[in-house]
Parts: sequence; C-alpha cells; structure tokens
Amino acid sequence: MLAASRQALPPVRLLCLAIAATGAAPLANAAFIEDSSASLTATNIYLNRDFRQFEGQNKREEWGQGFRLDLQSGFTEGTVGFGVDAMGLLGIKLDSGRGRTGTDLLPVHDDGRSADEFSRLGLTGKVKISATELRYGSHVPELPVVKASDSRLLPQVFEGGLLTSSELEGLTFTGGRLDKVIDRASTNSEEMVLNAKNRRFTSGVEADHLDLAGVDYKFAPGFTGRYYFADLDDIYRQHFFGLLSSHKVGAGTLSSDVRYIVSRDSGAANAGKVDNQAFNAMVSYGLGSHKFGLGFQDMSGDTGFAYIDGSDPFLVNFVQINDFANADERSWQARYDYNFASIGIPGLTFMTRYIRGDDARVAGSDDRGGEWERDIEFKYVVQTGPLKDLYVRVRNASFRSDFARDADENRVIVGYTLPIW
Repeated sequence: MLAASRQALPPVRLLCLAIAATGAAPLANAAFIEDSSASLTATNIYLNRDFRQFEGQNKREEWGQGFRLDLQSGFTEGTVGFGVDAMGLLGIKLDSGRGRTGTDLLPVHDDGRSADEFSRLGLTGKVKISATELRYGSHVPELPVVKASDSRLLPQVFEGGLLTSSELEGLTFTGGRLDKVIDRASTNSEEMVLNAKNRRFTSGVEADHLDLAGVDYKFAPGFTGRYYFADLDDIYRQHFFGLLSSHKVGAGTLSSDVRYIVSRDSGAANAGKVDNQAFNAMVSYGLGSHKFGLGFQDMSGDTGFAYIDGSDPFLVNFVQINDFANADERSWQARYDYNFASIGIPGLTFMTRYIRGDDARVAGSDDRGGEWERDIEFKYVVQTGPLKDLYVRVRNASFRSDFARDADENRVIVGYTLPIW
C-alpha cells in the first residue's frame, strides 16, 4: 500500500520541473547536489497495554518494525533557491493477533486483524530566499499549536504549506496552512479531527484546514518568548504564550518552561462549546548527573483542552498514557532524571515521574474525579563502535483513574539512524 498527498503533489511536480529545467546550468545546481543528505532510521517497538478491570478488550499487545528514509536536497544557487525532499515510510508487523490490536503501531482491518505492512511516500517542495523558506508537501511539525505524534513505528504526517523566516536576529517566524493529516497507523490522507478524549467534545468533528502563525524571540541571554495563533477551521481558535529560560544557578542549571494557552470555539463550532484556559509550567534543576523537576498544570473554563486528534497536546503533563487535560483538572508532576556516566556507564540514563490530577469534571457526570500516572524509563545509547548511536529504551507506566480505564503499559524500543551520505 502506498499513500501520498494528492493535493500536495501537483505543486511539488511543478517545482520539480522548475528544478530540472536548470539542468542545463550545472554550476547553478552544484549546491543542490553537494548540500543534499540521506539517512535511514529503523525503529523497532514492542508495546503491551493491559487494561485493569475492564470489560471487553482488556489487552493490547503488538510488535513491529518501522523504517524511515529521509532524502533532502540542497538548494539551487541564485537569489531564489529551489529544492525537493522525500520521505519514505514503511511499517512491518512482527507480532499481533485478533483481540490484541489497537496499539497504534499497525493499521487494523475491518475483520479485526492488523495489516502485515503499510507504507507511505511524502514529497516536499521548498523555496528559499535569504533566511526565509517556504515548504509545501509533507511535514512532521513540532509547534505549540500542532505537534505531530512520533511515538510509534511511523510518525504522524501533516500536509500543506509552512513558511519559516529568520531574517531578524533572534527572531523566528512560522506560519502556514495544513489541510490534511495521515495518522501514525494509517496510509490515508484525511481531514483533521478534534480530539474527544473522555467525551470532552463531540466525536468525529472534522476541520477543512488549520491556519497558524507564530514567533519565537530570544530577547535576552537565556530567555526565549513564544507566541502562536491557530485557527482549526470552524472548530476553535487558540492563542499560545510561552516563556523558556535557562541559567546557571550555583553549581547547577535552573531551567523553566511556562505556557499559557487560550482556546475558544469559532465559526460553526460543530464540536459544541470550546472554552478552555490552560496554564502549565515545568521548572527543573540539573546538578551533575542529577536533574529534579516540578510541573504544574491547571485547566479552567467550561471545557477541557482542545487539540487535533492523534497529535500530541503541548502540555507539560502530557506523558506516556494520559494528558490530565479534563475540564477544571489541576495536576502536579514530580520528575527525577539520572545520568549513569558519573559512575562509569556513559550512555545509560534513567527517568521517573509521578503525576497526580484532581477535581476533574467529566462530561455526563456531576461527580469530580482524580487520576494519577507513574512512569519509569531506562535508555542506553551505544557510545562507540560500528553500532554507535544505536539506542534501547525500556518504558513502564501505570495509570489509575476514577472515570477512565486503568492501564499498565510496557514498551521496548530499539532505534538506529544510518547516515547514507
């Protein structure tokens, strides 16, 4: 199976033709070839999620292998530079079974069985003038208002156009329109859908496109301010305000990440009312091999947090299983990281965190509920030799809730990126 953006291809083809037309001038195309790069990333994931005391399917367990081939050209020389990138994605089933599907590692057929393999092709045309670049085609964005999920075999991919500009020192502007999405366990290009976790909103509500614009500004040493605006067509408008900081304090480093997000319904508001203010912040202190962090997240307004289904909400308490983003929910996080290099094991790291949420208001109930999650992770990265940079991650999570399904989850992830040229 092969899927690509039908809407994105025609402009990309035109751009390819424009680049090919410069073939008569080899010198003009020197940078196009010399600055190109290619890499192959292999990701192997085993995922087991056990739902505690739940009727129906009480277990999801699958194992798969993913491959991602990234081909990136340079730009043709001249005032206006042209280029083309390609992304080939392939997922292969290693183990699954009817009744164990739904991990989002693999697509699921109508008969309840997972696909043996699935693949996609993404093409992106790009144009560059000075420090401004326009890209049209396939994207894996990591922005406060749209963050593609990349925690399975293949990443979630959005289609459309994005422009970035760094003409002014310390300031980066990002803007554009995304009009389709291919979820991580899919080959189909589809409309964007509003996430309806815990019945926060009407399920299945689709948007024609997402418009976005924002700036990142380093206004002082160690400080970066962020503002982004997004409009998910006829569903919600969102304003994001953020502040990042990092400074030496004593013998260690104190860093903070403060975010405030305002979401309101817009247009036809087919999802019903969207009314949410999300304040969340993470403060960390790193000292030698140790790092301690405290996080706080508060939801206010009439609804929970609004974001695109399948994507990762840009919240500090969005963790391995849960997002702690129900209406009125207030949650705290305590986190600890340790680097074993200090005791002679370079490449080995450890992380654990505990998140507790209270006073959550769930649709269809007058009761208030609480929930908690505990995560543990070990990661080892090979430091030398032919397998340098190969990594192994072992992740464990336990989640308990007064109103959602309890779950215990284990993941084993092995990954490696091979530079081709």
